[in-house]
Amino acid sequence: MTYRAPPWLPGGHLQTIYPATLVARPALAYRRERWEVHHPTLGEDFVDVDFVDGQPGQPLVVLFHGLEGSSNSHYARGLMAALAARGWSGAVPHFRGCSGEPNRTARFYHSGDAPEIDWIMARLRARTQGPLYAAGVSLGGNALLRWLGESGSAANFVTAAAAISAPLDLARGGEALSSGLNMFYTRMFLQTLKPKCLAKLEQFPDLFDRKALLAARDLYAFDNVVTAPLHGYRDTDDYWHRASARHVLHDITVPSLVLNARNDPFLPGRYLPTSASAAVTLEYPEGGGHVGFPVGPFPGRIDWLPGRILSFFDDIGATPCGAPAAAEVCEAGMHG
Repeated sequence: MTYRAPPWLPGGHLQTIYPATLVARPALAYRRERWEVHHPTLGEDFVDVDFVDGQPGQPLVVLFHGLEGSSNSHYARGLMAALAARGWSGAVPHFRGCSGEPNRTARFYHSGDAPEIDWIMARLRARTQGPLYAAGVSLGGNALLRWLGESGSAANFVTAAAAISAPLDLARGGEALSSGLNMFYTRMFLQTLKPKCLAKLEQFPDLFDRKALLAARDLYAFDNVVTAPLHGYRDTDDYWHRASARHVLHDITVPSLVLNARNDPFLPGRYLPTSASAAVTLEYPEGGGHVGFPVGPFPGRIDWLPGRILSFFDDIGATPCGAPAAAEVCEAGMHG
């Protein structure tokens, strides 16, 4: 399923913005569960998870959304609608503060949030009868890859995974979002992040510097004031380096698709990693934008991306030991 952008929608910016704003999203009814969190690292909090319920015994696909995304994001609705059509189940956990209600603790979420992913995946594992698949988009894709790499073979209860438009190198991606036309995306993120942070200061008055927050004009400054110190990083440079998924691609044992367009405004193609473990499929089409991948004649459709994710999962699920590329990993697991 090689992606080819429609001729009427050229360039990474249009292929990013148009699918997210102007293509009709599938109608979908979610069922929400609130999971209470009692954890020494993650705190006393809650996680809201939106479900699409499929047939008993069919696979479950969990999707981790991107920065300031939710179960209503175009890519979430697209994938969940595709699952519903198959009779599969789907789950979209919301990162802290993204479900429409402020979370309770002095934390938000971040690109390297493997502990959060781990807690959610353990809950889903305990209640899932059929195969369990995982997907992540943008920030959620990077966090999923971090968890897969840090967990190694302990994540092998996941049949397969897919990371879409993940900012694999956060420093290079941060640089890209700090200049030119890309500042459009930065301003969009800060328009929702800043009010959330101001509300957080009402809960925890000395959590971070209010004036520095209001003065932040790019993600580097924002992460320096909020994200890094709030989640145990020294500063933005430390956060962007340590949280980047590119460092753990060689440690992943779960068959995984890493799909990034080379014209993604959030991470220029020249910075995409060129090697990974045998379990990882690196797929870098020339077009697609950031979580866009529109297809078809005008006005276009957004069904290519969920189709690609599910075709990868189908290929892995049809092979007893996963993808052919991961044969060595499987063999090691069977004899280990």
